[in-house]
Amino acid sequence: MSKVTKRVVIVGGGSAGWITAGVIAAEHKANSPSGIQVILIESPDVQTVGVGEGTWPTMRKTLKKIGISENDLFKECDASFKQGAKFAKWVTGAEDDFYYHPFVLPHGYLETDLVIPWQKTQAKIPFADVVSFQGKICEQGLAPKQITTPEYAAVANYAYHLDAVKLGQFLRKHCIEKLGVQHIIDHVTQVNSAHDGDIASILTNEHGSVEGDLFIDCTGKASLLLGQHYQIPFICKKGILFNDSALAVHVPYPDEDSPIAPHTNSTAQSAGWIWDIGLPTRRGVGYTYSSKHISDEDAEVELRKYIEDSTSKNIVDSLMVRKITIKPGHREKFWHKNCVAVGIAAGFLEPLEASALVLIELAAEKISNDLPATRDVMDIVAKRYNKQFLYRWNRIVEFLKLHYILTKRTDSAYWIDNCKEETIPDSLLELLVLWRHHPPCPDDFIHINEVFPSASWQYVLYGMGFETQARSTTRKSVNTEAAQRLFSENKAITNKYLSALPVNRELIDKIKKYGMKKV
Repeated sequence: MSKVTKRVVIVGGGSAGWITAGVIAAEHKANSPSGIQVILIESPDVQTVGVGEGTWPTMRKTLKKIGISENDLFKECDASFKQGAKFAKWVTGAEDDFYYHPFVLPHGYLETDLVIPWQKTQAKIPFADVVSFQGKICEQGLAPKQITTPEYAAVANYAYHLDAVKLGQFLRKHCIEKLGVQHIIDHVTQVNSAHDGDIASILTNEHGSVEGDLFIDCTGKASLLLGQHYQIPFICKKGILFNDSALAVHVPYPDEDSPIAPHTNSTAQSAGWIWDIGLPTRRGVGYTYSSKHISDEDAEVELRKYIEDSTSKNIVDSLMVRKITIKPGHREKFWHKNCVAVGIAAGFLEPLEASALVLIELAAEKISNDLPATRDVMDIVAKRYNKQFLYRWNRIVEFLKLHYILTKRTDSAYWIDNCKEETIPDSLLELLVLWRHHPPCPDDFIHINEVFPSASWQYVLYGMGFETQARSTTRKSVNTEAAQRLFSENKAITNKYLSALPVNRELIDKIKKYGMKKV
């Protein structure tokens, strides 16, 4: 009889370890004698980077599933609302050059094609503003809901900005106290193999040998299990996504009532881009760039200049900048034998579009949903998992690259090199040819649950100035009259929300004081 899966051992904490532990423990009743045993081993010395992280709207579903109170999230994790991303200076580099990738679907997206009618009649207005209200409410600094809206419910679709260190601590406490996750703080000294090549146990300094049926590698860059123990090759994507370095800094607000941006600001620079994430107590700001195209010293000059433009020189001079090295790419496979890697142990691309955290969520959900009942099922599950996640990683690489290849900027080698055909995946080049004749639609993608839906591709494409040629026949009917009605409806919805939604900081302050309605 094949060995039954009863004991899951997660090596490594942080966002990857504790999200994975929470999802598995909640679904498989780790706090019950009949449930799956979940053990998380965490080193006492490894520190989380903690630059302030953006999430994808899926995080609401994940946190709700594991029993987190959204009120507590705001109180404990220095959380704020995120409704999308604003991309500034990515097209021409001019001061008025920006577009939004909002989280709400275009109004009437599934009814008719909106792109061709927009190009014909309202092309001078940004695509996102014609089909969505969210960019406008972000520009006004408004929140995505009201204080009377229950936890996790939304007027406008949203995710979060979070303090990564506080999130890890918050999830750890919840997983241990509410979900029955067993926590071991210790150094891993050895990985012990079984006769069939599986991992039999993890040897620790103080707690001895920890046995398990499934081992989840959440050890970050070290990739102790999948990378070091199993020697699974790493596939580098630096030839496509150039950014291999980042400088991160915490920026204080001028005063406690300063506005909190309800979106991520992504501002293009000479050799990369700067993220600017508004938390209630500070901003998390960083410059991710290509070391081939700029030195660390010159990158820091650009970063400090950006910060100075929004604060003061006195504040800028006092800031301590941290250097982070990025190795863009992923493992050749993610599940081998009885070991699966999640988070940076599996790979990392760059901070754009919150792709790192959403991959953690997707991995945790998939592992939990398909948790092998016995060892003889595991290799089948692993094969399916690897196929799906290799697809997902490749699709994310293409989506991130899309942000760079339509630029009109020729002011630096970085932007020129990003547009060279040899740096663009063939599959993305093929999609661009298709999209010259019809807008991105769900039929263009083979998976039902895409990480980034076709609407996201539209927001980026047409935000960057891409044009689709109108045809007399299309795969998706173009009803100009219906589209104009939808545009008018969106305008009315926009005006309604602009007058009804509270300012972002005002709502966050109220949540901390009074709380939202419980679900």
